[in-house]
Amino acid sequence: MGSPHDIDPRAFDDPRNRYPSDEEFYASGRPAHPVLPEDRPRGGGGTAPVKHRGTWATVGFVACIILLILVGIALFP
Repeated sequence: MGSPHDIDPRAFDDPRNRYPSDEEFYASGRPAHPVLPEDRPRGGGGTAPVKHRGTWATVGFVACIILLILVGIALFP
């Protein structure tokens, strides 16, 4: 045996040792018309602008966390 990945020469006639070529393997699961529509079209088209949360929500969230920490320090010194 040339390499550990070769087929044993004694098993060449075994029908289980029939391996498809790359073309056969990759063509087996393809539909008749493999062209798919693009799921994320590029360019053109009017799209609505992305709406973000306001910065006030972030500032309020951070202020609440800082206030919670300060209250915790004041009540449990």
